[in-house]
Amino acid sequence: MTEPQTSLFSSDKKLTFIVLCLASVLLLSVKKYFIEYETAAFEFLQDRPEGMILKMISALQFFSIPFIYLWKFTVIGFVLWVGCFLFGYRITYSQCWSVAMAAEFVFVLPEIIKIGWFLFVKTDPSLAEVQSFYPLSLMNFFDVYSIDKRYAYPLRALSAFEVLYVFVLVRGVSFYSLQAHKQQRATWWIVSCSYVLIFLLWLVFYIAVYQ
Repeated sequence: MTEPQTSLFSSDKKLTFIVLCLASVLLLSVKKYFIEYETAAFEFLQDRPEGMILKMISALQFFSIPFIYLWKFTVIGFVLWVGCFLFGYRITYSQCWSVAMAAEFVFVLPEIIKIGWFLFVKTDPSLAEVQSFYPLSLMNFFDVYSIDKRYAYPLRALSAFEVLYVFVLVRGVSFYSLQAHKQQRATWWIVSCSYVLIFLLWLVFYIAVYQ
């Protein structure tokens, strides 16, 4: 098998993971301290017990970032690996894990757009608007205050960035499959029958069990 060419997919896992975590912490810090904590609702609650609870939850978000990523890449990497195995692609689990990690950088983009939107365009948002806003998602076509809450997460999740994420997963599987001299077009079937299928089933399950 030919050695993979230099790519984000084949970059040093530890370094890439650290960069992703640092970028996420930085963006979360900007969003929290310059947007969420400046909303009227948060200012009203900051001297109350509810405000302290919200800040504790925010602090936990920072510490949970690497653990959430580790869990997410482990699950998605496994799903991709099973898909590759079923289609006869001899791609290792480690390579699928790297593909999942590299693709996660896609979701840095909507966070940057979100920060820019509330810092420079809609400069006086409510806390609910900040928490429900997701650029280029189906949620933008609905009223956040009137929609059934069980549909809020699925509508945020179904976005242009999720489509781009799938494209990057396909590109990642193709990157390693080309090293194995496989047909590139079949990688669409791999990702569609593994990640995309599981993702859609998860959204349906979420809607069904939401209380």
